[in-house]
Amino acid sequence: MASQLLRLVSSQLKVGAALPFGVRDEHGKLLLARGQVIDNEQQLAALMARGLYADQEEVKAYKEGRSKEADNAGGRRRTLFDLWEQSAWHLDRLLKSIDEPDFPARCDEFATLQMDLVQRDVDIAIFLSVRQDPRRLPLYGLTHALNTALVCQLMGQRVGWEPGAVRSLVKAALTMNLTISELQGRIATMGRITDPQREQVRAHPQAAADKLRAAGVDDPRWLEAVQQHHERKGPGGYPQQLTNIAETAIALRMADVFIAKISARTDRPALSIQDAARQMFAEAGGSPLASAIIKEYGIFPPGNVVQLVSGEQAVVIRRGGTALTPLAAAITDKSGTPTVTTMRRDTGQPGYAIKGAVTDTSLVQRVPPERLYGLAE
Repeated sequence: MASQLLRLVSSQLKVGAALPFGVRDEHGKLLLARGQVIDNEQQLAALMARGLYADQEEVKAYKEGRSKEADNAGGRRRTLFDLWEQSAWHLDRLLKSIDEPDFPARCDEFATLQMDLVQRDVDIAIFLSVRQDPRRLPLYGLTHALNTALVCQLMGQRVGWEPGAVRSLVKAALTMNLTISELQGRIATMGRITDPQREQVRAHPQAAADKLRAAGVDDPRWLEAVQQHHERKGPGGYPQQLTNIAETAIALRMADVFIAKISARTDRPALSIQDAARQMFAEAGGSPLASAIIKEYGIFPPGNVVQLVSGEQAVVIRRGGTALTPLAAAITDKSGTPTVTTMRRDTGQPGYAIKGAVTDTSLVQRVPPERLYGLAE
């Protein structure tokens, strides 16, 4: 069923504030994605002159998903989900400013803010890496970098790397694809790749490292991780087919591949967390790095849709006391009928134990994450 469009008026959009929903033309083509910022009154006037619309379901989800945290800049209430939405656009502006002065310092500042955002609620961060919005495929390059940085942060901390090494790895994840970020979005959306694009992809580790050096980056761990993050022992590594690979690059590649496997694209569905973890562990030969990722995410991580013995379908929202007993929010009743409200279920209780993962996750896409976390009615 085709989505319905609502005509927007200027009072619904605020200059300098993150857009609460995607803005489209009369044919439904996305002009500005949720979280993007209208910079000035002239830009707003030009957009309004052409006629602006929004998807009715997105507007409804926005209204349902307001939180109790005040947004001092935009005058509306926002949640951690809004901050994560905005992170993609902040990263976009950062990467596009690589030729401007003080890029290393600005990247370090962004990494600090992003790592702090993760620590504010790790479960929500994991949820967003697992339960990705299919409407944001054009932003795949940006969201992939943010999610990979998340995995790198959690992995590095769990294996006991010193803070400087973890920070270098996070910055490498944020910048590893800076020369192909927009191309990644096109490929994820279109589902095909041309030969010239394939060559660009194969060349991007070296190209990104060169750009970073030219911008003043001199951290060897950061640069090595970016330059070598597609190298691997055995066949298939690129661009130099190295056999002596830096540990930071091995860690970055592991996080990069793990996130890629659990991310859907037009040409293929996402792999289940369980299958992605098994493949990663097997390929890494039981590496402590792979074990760290698995331990952080758990068997049923936040964002996973599960079937409970009660008959309800639920979305995992918090990791639990064990890998098999997370906290979940039921989105159906015992007969499988979708519910308007969500109920918390402790899967450590026998009556709400998890039977298994649910493969058809279309239902959860209609439930605002704020509702799952009790931030909206």
